[in-house]
Amino acid sequence: MPRRVYLDWNATTPLRTEARNAMLAAWDLVGNPSSVHAEGREARRLVEEARAALAAATGALPRNVVFTSAGTEANALALSPGLRGPSGGPVERLLVSSIEHASVLAGGRFPADRIGQIRVTRSGVIDLDHLKALLGDGPPALVSIMAANNETGAVQPVTEAARIVREVGGLLHVDAIQALGKIAFNINAVGADLATFSAHKIGGPKGVGALVVAEGIAGLEPVLRGGGQELNRRAGTENVAGIAGFGAAVRAALQTLPEDVERMITLRNCLENGLRGVAGGTIFADDVERLPNTVLFTAPGLKAETAVIGFDLEGVAVSSGSACSSGKVQPSHVLSAMGYDATVAQGAVRLSLGWSTEPDDINRALEAWRKLGNTLLRA
Repeated sequence: MPRRVYLDWNATTPLRTEARNAMLAAWDLVGNPSSVHAEGREARRLVEEARAALAAATGALPRNVVFTSAGTEANALALSPGLRGPSGGPVERLLVSSIEHASVLAGGRFPADRIGQIRVTRSGVIDLDHLKALLGDGPPALVSIMAANNETGAVQPVTEAARIVREVGGLLHVDAIQALGKIAFNINAVGADLATFSAHKIGGPKGVGALVVAEGIAGLEPVLRGGGQELNRRAGTENVAGIAGFGAAVRAALQTLPEDVERMITLRNCLENGLRGVAGGTIFADDVERLPNTVLFTAPGLKAETAVIGFDLEGVAVSSGSACSSGKVQPSHVLSAMGYDATVAQGAVRLSLGWSTEPDDINRALEAWRKLGNTLLRA
């Protein structure tokens, strides 16, 4: 059988060799990283090396990196009423863009009546004028905007948003889970106050995430209380092997980032040209800056569920958008927020590339799409 083609990197990535090796070494350690004996200190060393790697990659101080069980937990930890900056009062409400991941749309620990949504444009980019209007109509707010959308790949104007938020004494949280390893992200350069990350989006293991906090941010209350790990910000014995794998994946991803980006853009452009050439294929958000690896497309009459199954039968793994809905193929809330009707939102298919994607993978995907387009969409 021909090898399968994996084009669902935004859902999860293959485990990098560097991460696998780091995890294998960590699994041989017996110590608890909170223990003071030699075995414990060795486990602690691996955790702190990974913390330093993520801090260096994101422009943070190591002491401001908090490891969690996943990006979802990191988002829940970040979305906390009472957070405050060096000069502002505590935030009392939450504003999120309408295209955020479900873990951000859920609002963390903010009550539902203290959460507002920020509109996006037809191209899937946050409406900064609407953000300004919402900020001017209430007490200090925590604003949560993703660095890049997981479905369309549209890169968001987080630097401009940070300036707007800061002018009125608010705080900015950036879900940078899809950005790390694909585009440059520095919490200080962006002007964010908090940022969240996930290991398995960059070649690390599943089940490890992190919250990075800018210097001077106070009032962060733990979701999990207990032994006081992670400087009292997240209780529970650290997942040493997973964290070690996260750190190794970060180092590996940044080492090859420039060449990976250049190659993925070339492959993405080839893929998009081929998709457009069959059955009137349309690419979403193609008029704005996007991640170099992400393509969200549809065609008249296309049903995402049927298309995903069809691609799968042809040996190509793709998705209908976010992979966080218990395997269900559902209309894209992102496209609905962008103003597309339910028929279009139900027909969107996402293909996302990665560092090991080859030209033959693109050719195989286009061959599968030509078959599907000639059968599923036949009048």
